Amino acid sequence: MRLLLDTHLLVWAMGEPERLPAGCVAMLEDPSNSLVFSVASLWELVIKQALGRPDFNLEPVLLRQALLSGGWQELPIEASHALAVSHLPPLHRDPFDRLLLAQAQVEGLLLLTADSQLSFYPGPVRFMAS
Repeated sequence: MRLLLDTHLLVWAMGEPERLPAGCVAMLEDPSNSLVFSVASLWELVIKQALGRPDFNLEPVLLRQALLSGGWQELPIEASHALAVSHLPPLHRDPFDRLLLAQAQVEGLLLLTADSQLSFYPGPVRFMAS
């Protein structure tokens, strides 16, 4: 299975793995799963750092390097991803999360999220409770 992590889970996986829910850890450690990160998460990290958000405390350049050297696949933002957002019902207002869900739908990925609100969407999204 190809897994896409939302930005919070991605930050926790690379900077505070003890915060990850056990089910998420098991999925990440399963060698039959492929791990994917979105450029949208890097973009979100850059913006939230500029706003002074302490919960986004990893350096985006270093995070990207660590992910790539750890074997994660980078997912660019494509026009098809942006256009797929228009088909999502207005259940959640966060544009980054909506883009991640659209990417998961278009690319056939399972989106793992720490955001219970995002899990109300139908489709390839799984809430990872702690």
